[in-house]
Amino acid sequence: MPQERQVSPPERVLVVTAHPDDTEFCTAGTVLQWTAQGTEVTYCVLTDGDNGGYDEALPRQSIAPLRRAEQRAAAAAAGVREVRFLAYPDGRLEPTMELRRDLTRVIREVRPEVVVLPSPEINWDRIADVHPDHRAAGEAALRAVYPDARNPFAHPELLRHEGLAAWEVPEIWLIMGPSPNHFVDVTDVFDQKFAALKLHTSQTANLADLEALLRRWQTEHAVAGRLAPGRLAEAFQVVRL
Repeated sequence: MPQERQVSPPERVLVVTAHPDDTEFCTAGTVLQWTAQGTEVTYCVLTDGDNGGYDEALPRQSIAPLRRAEQRAAAAAAGVREVRFLAYPDGRLEPTMELRRDLTRVIREVRPEVVVLPSPEINWDRIADVHPDHRAAGEAALRAVYPDARNPFAHPELLRHEGLAAWEVPEIWLIMGPSPNHFVDVTDVFDQKFAALKLHTSQTANLADLEALLRRWQTEHAVAGRLAPGRLAEAFQVVRL
């Protein structure tokens, strides 16, 4: 069931994704509205997406810096000033203790009120979301949020050597999951969201029907969220911790 939420925008949000462009597909419309209201949003991208792209003529060593540049441009278009890249291998992401530590570091530095992260669950209705990197990113981020970031005895080197005290995240917003309960109307910012997505030219320049596909997905979310006909939405599973 859709979850009704009447709350002021958070002061700080951390968005964790596996690849450059995941945010633009799933949550950039919500981010645009947050930043317009003064929320400080930080992106944390776990891989450089260096296995992606469609142009076989591009040297593979050029893909990672290209995708970083595209993500920074797309973030700026959404009002996001800080993008962090953890540079884990694309296509081989696992929820290791090392990744949990690195995400715990980011959480303790950013001190977000909301963390947006991929769901570690499989959504069989949207096979495009069932990339193993997405689920690994979600599993690692969830473990970093709870229990690691809030536990002063987890990853003690972060406190001992970097002065990063424990931080308790009060709320997570899961994307790509099978059980959304919160739907954000993004109709009025859809053109901006789509423009940000198109900045990932190494991934999207060959997709002639990209806008139609995105509109179909956002329409499905709006219907699930019982929005008025013709509206577009992004879908989340909001969990209070």
